[in-house]
Amino acid sequence: MTPIMHALLAAAVAATLIAVILRSPLARRGLDQPNARSMHTRAVPRTGGLGVLAGLSLSMIILANPLPLAIWAALVLVVAISLLDDFHGLSPLTRLPLHLVAAALVTRSCLPDATWPVQVLTTLSTAWMINLYNFMDGSDGLAGGQAVFGFGTLGLAAWLGNDFGLACACAAIAGAAAGFLMFNLPPARIFLGDAGSTSLGLLAGAIGVLGVARNLWSPAVPILAFFPFIFDASATLFDRLYRRQRIWQAHREHAYQRLNLGGWGHRKTALAYFVWMAVSGMLAIASLGPLPELTLVLLMTMASAVLYGIVRSRRPLHRNIRQK
Repeated sequence: MTPIMHALLAAAVAATLIAVILRSPLARRGLDQPNARSMHTRAVPRTGGLGVLAGLSLSMIILANPLPLAIWAALVLVVAISLLDDFHGLSPLTRLPLHLVAAALVTRSCLPDATWPVQVLTTLSTAWMINLYNFMDGSDGLAGGQAVFGFGTLGLAAWLGNDFGLACACAAIAGAAAGFLMFNLPPARIFLGDAGSTSLGLLAGAIGVLGVARNLWSPAVPILAFFPFIFDASATLFDRLYRRQRIWQAHREHAYQRLNLGGWGHRKTALAYFVWMAVSGMLAIASLGPLPELTLVLLMTMASAVLYGIVRSRRPLHRNIRQK
């Protein structure tokens, strides 16, 4: 099977299972209730991640598991703790240590001979990917769209590097996300939930590290592939730290939240981020060419442009959320 066939299979499985979930009692379990960081005003099922996981898992089975077993172990750990959080609620102090354990499994498996500073940095970066993907899953279409563009980019990079198995795996993840996106575009009928968002974050970090370990790409490629999420979450975190705010509290200060509440709504915000994701993906592929030094220049240019946009968008936030 080609990468496109794996993507189509995963999309079909994910979409079918999500359609079944929406018509089953499971749709009424673990509803996402509006809270201090929500962009929605009604309870929405947050079990869409189960469809994504089913779609990519079937494709991985057909591929005879193209990923190291340690990545699967890390994924199982993240899914288990996230499902408990979705249905029963867990504190950050419970989730974060287990995210670090999962990230350490990925690092030790992919970079066993790296120096300890590299291993520590890689572990922290992967754990941050797990959490930032969860933070950015707050507006219709964003998380699914970033998975389609981000893993699609990594899949193309792996294919260009002649790693057919990894290319198919990335295509399957992108396809499963596309199947979910059919039900998550504005107005969303279902959300990923923590199990879906943290799993995609882990896979983004793990496959990025795996590609570096296999000399398929430099660290700049996965960073650029998921740059919209990485930049928005990281810039917001540092901004809140600078203003001495409690970073563990729910808030509405991400750029996508400000755009949404500033009058753009879910549809325009998603479209803007999709364009940003597509540009980031193209720059990631371009960095594989003969002038990889341009990557840092392009990265800094994008960061400066988005930071400028965040500063300009700092206006009083509307208190009333409108469904778009």
